[in-house]
Amino acid sequence: METGACPHTAIRDDVTENLLAVEDLESRFAPLDLVLVESGGDNLTATFSPALVHAQLFVLDVAGGGDVVRKGGPGIARADLLVVNKTDLAPHVGVDAEQMEREGREARDGRPVVALSRTDRASVAALSAWVRATLAAHRAGEHTPVDPGPMAPHSHAGGIAHEHPHDHTH
Repeated sequence: METGACPHTAIRDDVTENLLAVEDLESRFAPLDLVLVESGGDNLTATFSPALVHAQLFVLDVAGGGDVVRKGGPGIARADLLVVNKTDLAPHVGVDAEQMEREGREARDGRPVVALSRTDRASVAALSAWVRATLAAHRAGEHTPVDPGPMAPHSHAGGIAHEHPHDHTH
């Protein structure tokens, strides 16, 4: 499904088009075990409506830069799972994938992080296990989305971190 506009609107402000697309998939291919809804883009500040999904995976590509975790944002801080993706490419783009993963863990207060490479069977198995466990927990009524609100901890130049609402337009 393409929105023809800002992709963040379809994941945050008005999720109707995405919900209709999921309902169409469910009616055409039922029964479905899993439907993935992907939002493209590189806006770390985009929030994701819990009304759209049962669980959110936030995926960072190492080619986006090793400092991207330090930039923070709702996806990094609050998604059900943070994936540091394409770790096998890290040496080719000058990124320390282990540091990126470590900083992701630090930013998430114990919530899960998977460092993923399609060439590393163990990391693929870890992601698959997380998806299966989350699906089982949802089916058992033990995993429900929680709306964390509009703000996530983040930092500005100079490394000042905070978690309060304020205007970023200055």
